[in-house]
Amino acid sequence: MKIYTKTGDEGQTGLFGGGRVSKDDPRVEAYGDVDELNAVLGLARSVELMPRIDEVLVPVQRDLFSIGALLATPHLEKMHQHLVKARIDDDRIAELERSIDACDRELEPLRAFIVPGGTPKSAALHVARTVCRRAERRVIHLQRDHEIPQLVVVYLNRLSDLLFSLARIANTRAGAGEVTW
Repeated sequence: MKIYTKTGDEGQTGLFGGGRVSKDDPRVEAYGDVDELNAVLGLARSVELMPRIDEVLVPVQRDLFSIGALLATPHLEKMHQHLVKARIDDDRIAELERSIDACDRELEPLRAFIVPGGTPKSAALHVARTVCRRAERRVIHLQRDHEIPQLVVVYLNRLSDLLFSLARIANTRAGAGEVTW
């Protein structure tokens, strides 16, 4: 199988389950941002290896592949099949919340806005957080005209909170202070 197919040379792309849309279609924008988020998380994992943080991110990256597939599928029944297959459900959201709570137990209480930065690991996680927020906005925009399971928005919302907490943890574990606004 060749990497290049030439089928997108006219500015359209194929969706899972059939059909073609413009490459700037809201559906493509949404799953493109989720793909970008996945790539940024890969970058964050490669910077300053921190196993306890990275072990939280690998399953998230797998979740994002499933969410991207769901968003690339225009058929509601197939979307739900992707969610079930991926095991993205209320229990998975609760896992993200438990990870956030674990971070909170290790961190000083938040008293001000945090200026993104610190260690390279923390900075990469802050970039991932902002890409996650953009992906969330794109999915919400897509929901205006297409039925997208609300669980996707909830997942991305919780994930951005987790990424913020992990960025703070990365600085704390490295002994780097946080700059407040």
